[in-house]
Amino acid sequence: MSQTEDDGEPVSCRGCGRQATPPALGWSRDGDGVWLCDTCVRDNLRSIEAKLDTEWW
Repeated sequence: MSQTEDDGEPVSCRGCGRQATPPALGWSRDGDGVWLCDTCVRDNLRSIEAKLDTEWW
């Protein structure tokens, strides 16, 4: 099942499990369609910008 805002289904943050329909501003989606909420994006910003694998953060 695709987790996109287009199908009206809630999306879940991979980091903390928080859900939103549709995802709010500040949420981020990677190329695989995995979502991160604004809090998890802020907490991991340096790792995201460095393009580290998610297993490192």
